Amino acid sequence: MYQKEFDHKLKTSLPKAVLLYGENEYAIDRYLDFYIQKLDARESMLALYFDEWDFGQAKAFLSQTSLFGGTNLLIVRHDKKIPKKELDTLVELANKNSENYFLHVFSGTDKEARDMQSSFSEKSGGIWVRLFTPNLREGIAVLERKARELHLDIDVFALQHLLALLHNNLALCANELEKLAILGAKITSKDIDRLVYSTAPLAIEELLIDLFNKKPITATITKLLELGEDEFAILRSTQYFVNQIFLFHAYIKLHGMIDSKAILGYSLPKPVEEQKAALALRIKSAVLLKIFEHLLESEIVMKKAPPSQKEGLLYGTLIRLQGFL
Repeated sequence: MYQKEFDHKLKTSLPKAVLLYGENEYAIDRYLDFYIQKLDARESMLALYFDEWDFGQAKAFLSQTSLFGGTNLLIVRHDKKIPKKELDTLVELANKNSENYFLHVFSGTDKEARDMQSSFSEKSGGIWVRLFTPNLREGIAVLERKARELHLDIDVFALQHLLALLHNNLALCANELEKLAILGAKITSKDIDRLVYSTAPLAIEELLIDLFNKKPITATITKLLELGEDEFAILRSTQYFVNQIFLFHAYIKLHGMIDSKAILGYSLPKPVEEQKAALALRIKSAVLLKIFEHLLESEIVMKKAPPSQKEGLLYGTLIRLQGFL
């Protein structure tokens, strides 16, 4: 089932067991809040997130009468597949008692989520909902509703600018609207430029990870340029990133281990450290040297080129760089 069908269903009934998955975190959080408020379950619910997952505890919770005389709302968030037998049991328990509800938010792969759909079939008393990243029109509609709730005076052009600035992240946009509402004044695109911090640096990091993993990059480059990023800023970030990969490469060769604090002078989050180490191990020294030379030559060419050619040269530089990998 998709979002529109689920929204229609919620107008007439509250499904007892629901699997929510997909890229739209904002919509997922909205549905969780909807259930919590509708059932008045903030005090009586049980939330088990990731490493907190315990099937015995979840089963016991749905097997008992609510201690508060209300509903038993079980919310599970996990990025690993829960065994089918366990899911089947929880869905069955959710349907066994009028006071029970079970919401499972899954953030693993789409294939794993599809494998779990059978446990949430209509026949078993469940429902699954696939939530996609909203397009521009859908994103604007969501933010317009949020602005009305906040009594915030902001036009559609400013909302479009906010979405572009925050890389189409509705959750971040909604948080920024709450902050902007405090001003009690009409918000324009200029106000957003002045008061909202762009996620462009994070987008550049994502671009470079995709670049070295040989994934498509043209759409991300286009988005960065639309956000107002300068071609030379993206090129310099690429040079800095390649330099980091080289330092990781050299350190691992010398010491046989990774230590981002020793390499960079500060500690990276463990997943980021491991990601850069994996890239460093994959690329040979000769290839890194070629990439360094290519970036230096490209910088000289871009500096000599007229402004109208710089964007095209940037695309060409990064696409050719992928060819070395």
